[in-house]
Amino acid sequence: MYMALVKAKIKAKYEGETFVLLNGFHFENEVYERQANSKGEFINRGEKRILPIKYTPDFIGEDFIIETKGRPNESFPIRWKLFKKLVTEQFPSYILFKPQNQKECDRVIEILKSKRK
Repeated sequence: MYMALVKAKIKAKYEGETFVLLNGFHFENEVYERQANSKGEFINRGEKRILPIKYTPDFIGEDFIIETKGRPNESFPIRWKLFKKLVTEQFPSYILFKPQNQKECDRVIEILKSKRK
């Protein structure tokens, strides 16, 4: 995708911005569980600061965002949905792209070029 953008002379920042999809918070309840990696003892792990959920798309242009995904990991679909909600609310005129192979990257370039005529 990077090479296609450069060749087409379309400006975009690589991992130029990180977005907070869900703010962090302090969890004050009791919660009995193992560690996040499923190891350790089954004990009360409550009263902790929960970190925010963040998302950094691959490329950000003046009116578009591109996330290249070959094989998404387990957490990606929920982050992508949350990110789409954020874009709808904060960047309603932006176009989102999620190409998964070279053919789709080439199609992204075609679409972007057609929007700039």
